[in-house]
Amino acid sequence: MADDSGQRIRDAYDLTSAGTLPGRMGIKILDASAQRVVGTMPVAGNSQPYGLLHGGASCVLAETLGSLGSALHAPGRAVLGIEISATHHRGAAGGEVTGVATLLHGGRTLATYEIVITDEQGRRVCTRPACPDARAHQPAVPLASAATDLTAQPASPPGLTAGLGYRPAPSPSRPA
Repeated sequence: MADDSGQRIRDAYDLTSAGTLPGRMGIKILDASAQRVVGTMPVAGNSQPYGLLHGGASCVLAETLGSLGSALHAPGRAVLGIEISATHHRGAAGGEVTGVATLLHGGRTLATYEIVITDEQGRRVCTRPACPDARAHQPAVPLASAATDLTAQPASPPGLTAGLGYRPAPSPSRPA
């Protein structure tokens, strides 16, 4: 029997991103695992006044890929992005860009991804350096009714990326 976890992850992402910033920006996930996440985003609709891809749009793509990878690294836990920076190497004037998030460190509470965004000719448009991507918290408390466990493991409580519907549960040191 073929492993369809990749398709389940893509389907869950499509369902939960509808109506959110990544969904409105047209971000599509092509491949997803805890080690590597690949996604695309159109330049059209995500450009700045000069007609080039907006740097903030590159950051949204990078944050989306890194957060999804972090959620897959820590199934059943809420993950929250903690840092973003980007180096913009060249402009992209059309077509779509592809982002690849590669896991560099996957610890118990912190996952770090390097994210490279390229244009349709394979030229580097933006690099999101190896910054800490997400801090995992346990347990997760659902905020949105469309919440889905991206790993589709029945024993795991729902866990999703920051901005897609979860926050950590209150703790004695952090009141609700």
